[in-house]
Amino acid sequence: MMNLIKPQQLKKGDKIATVSLSWGGAGDSDLRWRYELGKKRLHEEFYLKVVEMPNTLKGSDYLYNHPEKRAEDLMDAFCDRSVKGIFSCIGGSESIRMLPYIDFDVIRNNPKVFIGYSDSTITHFMCLKGGLSSFYGASILAEFAENIKVFDFTSDWIKRVLFDNSPIGTIKPSDMWTGELIKWVESNIEIAKVMSKNQGYEFLQGFGKVRGRLIGGCMEVLEMMESTSLWPATEVFKDAILFFETSEDTPEPDYIEYWLRNYGTQGILQNIKAILWGKPFQEKYYDEYKNAIKKVIVDELGLTNLPIVYNMTFGHNEPMICLPYGSLAEIDCDQQIVSILDSGVE
Repeated sequence: MMNLIKPQQLKKGDKIATVSLSWGGAGDSDLRWRYELGKKRLHEEFYLKVVEMPNTLKGSDYLYNHPEKRAEDLMDAFCDRSVKGIFSCIGGSESIRMLPYIDFDVIRNNPKVFIGYSDSTITHFMCLKGGLSSFYGASILAEFAENIKVFDFTSDWIKRVLFDNSPIGTIKPSDMWTGELIKWVESNIEIAKVMSKNQGYEFLQGFGKVRGRLIGGCMEVLEMMESTSLWPATEVFKDAILFFETSEDTPEPDYIEYWLRNYGTQGILQNIKAILWGKPFQEKYYDEYKNAIKKVIVDELGLTNLPIVYNMTFGHNEPMICLPYGSLAEIDCDQQIVSILDSGVE
């Protein structure tokens, strides 16, 4: 896998731009309060100066009809030298429509932090094609505007990865987790989500230590990207550690088989070092996904030594870690430890 440019670390007082690259709900009248709450938290807890791009708050109808304006915001945010980071408001389902309007040289020549998850997988692979390391992690409307407060675990990971240029170190699972959905109305903001004890990681197979550079994202979104100019050449995946998670749409287990079978047919799974798999949303299909993974990877492809770590703390449940694309990770299967050996930022 290519060596990616690491962006400069964020510092107190830095200006960050918010973008709506898929669903434009941040600008809808019934959700604007939630955007403002996330913005306030970024200022008060992380000491960041938050600005919107010209189209960030134009609403879901306008942004659905104008993918070129979403792309324009992204390109302008990268070009603006005063902006040190770009934070996604929320995911969605069709940011792939920005692809015709992206100038990869703009990304390459203006490296800075980009963070988001879910449909932001598309933008992460735009950064990847531009040679820039980006960050699979929290969004404005979900995590930064979380009920009551930002989860400490999520906040600590943001500070550890984006604000600190020392090696990231061990990725420990969160002690507690929640997949509860509480309707996004302002009167509900003081309702705490029900938390459950997290059982920690499951090492489904593998032995010894392996190392590889991180690449991956939301599986459903990756499917929208295949066969486009954004899909990396097979050699980009060579010796990588793939990370996968699924969204709140909770795809049926058969789809996990279909998608993994596709990766096997492309020759990707045979050339990677390991797979990290995020906890399924609300733990739906928890065992069924495991069975689907083992069916394809072990029974069909015969990859009996490929390390697979399941139930990791990234993706569509809360709280969440923050994963830097292209960073060198290590999996110690014997000690059951997952680590990131370098920093996410310069």
